[in-house]
Amino acid sequence: MHIGIPKEIKTQEKRVGLTPQAVAQLVASGHRVTVETLAGQGSGYSDAEYTAAGAAIADVATTWNAEMVVKVKEPQPLEIARLKAGQLLFCYLHLAPDAEQTDGLMASACTAIAFETVEDTAGRLPLLAPMSEVAGCLAPQVGAQALHTWRGGRGVLMGGVPGVAPADVLILGGGVVGTQAAKVALGMGASVTILDRDLNRLKTLDAQFGGRLRTAHAGLLPTLIRQADMIVGAVLIPGAKAPHLVRRADLAELRPGCVLVDVAIDQGGCFETSHATTHENPTYMVDGVVHYCVANMPGAVARTSTQALTAAVLPYAQRLADQGWQAALRADAGFAKGLNIHAGQVCEPHVAQVQGKRLLATAKALG
Repeated sequence: MHIGIPKEIKTQEKRVGLTPQAVAQLVASGHRVTVETLAGQGSGYSDAEYTAAGAAIADVATTWNAEMVVKVKEPQPLEIARLKAGQLLFCYLHLAPDAEQTDGLMASACTAIAFETVEDTAGRLPLLAPMSEVAGCLAPQVGAQALHTWRGGRGVLMGGVPGVAPADVLILGGGVVGTQAAKVALGMGASVTILDRDLNRLKTLDAQFGGRLRTAHAGLLPTLIRQADMIVGAVLIPGAKAPHLVRRADLAELRPGCVLVDVAIDQGGCFETSHATTHENPTYMVDGVVHYCVANMPGAVARTSTQALTAAVLPYAQRLADQGWQAALRADAGFAKGLNIHAGQVCEPHVAQVQGKRLLATAKALG
């Protein structure tokens, strides 16, 4: 199979779809790989390294002419225009809150498999997990900067100092993002509470952290948001829009200069007042509350993120290349859940429901 790895064009996105080491494995398996010129530069990989791995270095048009395109972020309008009928796209899509992208992919008649809805045999999200881990680790770091007075924050130091209390960090959601955020926030000396609606998950977290953080059930949300210096939104419903847990009216109850870090912004955000921002202009104020809503947080540490993502993606990309997408998905029901768009129709139930589109059953798409 001919595999293309384009350079990311989303604002300040420096990750790349696969490392040279992964390319070498695909080439050794008999596949042809084309990498767009300078695609790996932002992650510290040169064209020469890809050439040494057996890839061809080419311009953007040649790269997008491949049978399968492997990239990181959702295709931008210019990239959607390059897609052809029958072409396979393998990347993050986050379609539920993005009807414009959905319409574009449908019009292209391509087949699009989304990293974020692929499941393993245990029902976990193996291609979302590595970037969730990175984003979770970053959330307290970027939130700590946003707490600085000059950024509009409360002027609270995460770990406090002797005689002065540390920052109060509330994490909404005890999944991968929330767990990593808690680990880093505790390491910074903050006082941390994780809120989740699953009591068994809270028991697991309490045991995991040995009582170093507080756990709380979702019913305590109205009380806890009033006490927080920072709130990390880490709620995920696979394939669906994130629920709005903090509404516009709730901002009046928050401490002035409280920081909201919305890690769920790719799926629409879990704060009603969230809208996507960039690394260049990461924050904005609403009613005296700082919002950090960067839609590609892991791109801030592009090399680490590329390496972590490649380790997860490569086995799946290998199966697509070796077997063809239909055979690969027929053989793995969890992998098949990654199919979002095929031949002008939506195959992901949450996307179809939220956007009011007709659903094509995955089984029918697979033949």
